[in-house]
Amino acid sequence: MKLGILFLFLLTTHQAATGTGYSALFTGTTMRFDYYHTGTKGQESFSLDQAYEEGPWPGSVVNLVDTLNLGEYLLRVFDRGTGQMIYSRGFSSMFQEWQTTDEAAAGTFRTFSESVRFPFPRRPVQVSFSRRDRQMNFHELFSTVVDPASPTQVDRGKKPAPFKVVPIMENGGPSEKVDIVILGDGYTRADMEKFRKDARHFNDAMFGTHPFKERKKDFNVRAIEVESEDSGIDVPDKGVWKNNALGAAYNTFGSARYVLTTENRKLRDIAASAPYDFICILVNDTRYGGGGIFQLYATTYTKETTVGQEWQMDYVYVHEFGHSFAGLGDEYYTSSTAYNDFYQPGVEPWEPNVTGLSDRKNLKWKEFASPGIDLPTLWEKSSYDSLEAIRGKLDRLAPDYYEKREPLHKAGMKLLRESKAAGKVGAFEGAGYASKGLYRPSVDCRMFSLSTGDFDPVCSAAIMRMIDLYAH
Repeated sequence: MKLGILFLFLLTTHQAATGTGYSALFTGTTMRFDYYHTGTKGQESFSLDQAYEEGPWPGSVVNLVDTLNLGEYLLRVFDRGTGQMIYSRGFSSMFQEWQTTDEAAAGTFRTFSESVRFPFPRRPVQVSFSRRDRQMNFHELFSTVVDPASPTQVDRGKKPAPFKVVPIMENGGPSEKVDIVILGDGYTRADMEKFRKDARHFNDAMFGTHPFKERKKDFNVRAIEVESEDSGIDVPDKGVWKNNALGAAYNTFGSARYVLTTENRKLRDIAASAPYDFICILVNDTRYGGGGIFQLYATTYTKETTVGQEWQMDYVYVHEFGHSFAGLGDEYYTSSTAYNDFYQPGVEPWEPNVTGLSDRKNLKWKEFASPGIDLPTLWEKSSYDSLEAIRGKLDRLAPDYYEKREPLHKAGMKLLRESKAAGKVGAFEGAGYASKGLYRPSVDCRMFSLSTGDFDPVCSAAIMRMIDLYAH
């Protein structure tokens, strides 16, 4: 009897993973599950806000169960009648990042509105959230039953689409491709032509970068012409406040260049006008900045006022999408952040491109390691650090910042380009905001240096795996 139950469980899990029986489990539309994420450092709780029925399901109907083991959290959806896991996805959250800030360390409690989306079920489901422990194992923190037929739990009303949806790139049906939606924030009606040009420009920047350019046919990209009352977004440290539609703002968590929005419900309502798996937000403002959280969204600025530095916007757009799309970690370590101990000592990060190198015989990306490479791998770190130390003393917001930074940046890029380890894959110390104790796969990558170079082999492989999860 126990063997029969085990066989049934394995069979139904396989069916969910391969898409067998999709139409029997799901209606073909999308369930958006909004919830509140509350807590402080070391404490968190979840509570249901509202579930919604949105348009046709844009995700894969084949790969319903996530096999990539990425993200700080794990969403799992179970059929209540059979106990079958019918959907799962790893993800990260704004709340999780906030927990590493001084504000959280001081014991302040905050609440964030968050959402997960999955195929709309035909029958009641158990929605479960789990989080990783120090050994990177998931433990359930929250579980609740959602009845799709409940008039109080699920809002099935059809919401109007207030803004125009513009196709940028179409290569097939939403369930067969990776679907990106580009939203603008801080664009007035008079700015809308700029938004259209920006959307196409940044899309070209993305698909001119390896490995996205090789997998271009696996993507659909659409833009939504979101109109704001004011041009630009909030810049709190400058006392600048704007009436922008999505609520994006600089100074997230006290970091001048970090751009996120806490207006999750408004963002999701607008994004639902188009089928999407991933969201990119273009902010119509001039300060260098952006942000990206895995399975949440990516942001970038779109107005560069310094001649010759326009390429930086392209860098930010693609770099931040690397975070939000493939769960890639930051490999740089010399720039200041708002985080305290983002990576815990002795805990192997889940990000595919950062390692603590606790087991040299089983390097996280050993299948890509260059033959005979030393671990850790020597590189010109002291020379690079000396340049970055000088750059770090410059005021990033000063009008002459770029002029003073330019020779340092050129010298740093020359050093990386001409490194004896250039083109090799090993374990290079300096990653994840830490100069010591964390390692990256290559001496340089789109996730490391401020450049428009390609992703290295390890980051590229992570991107390809994510494309394969969604496109078929």
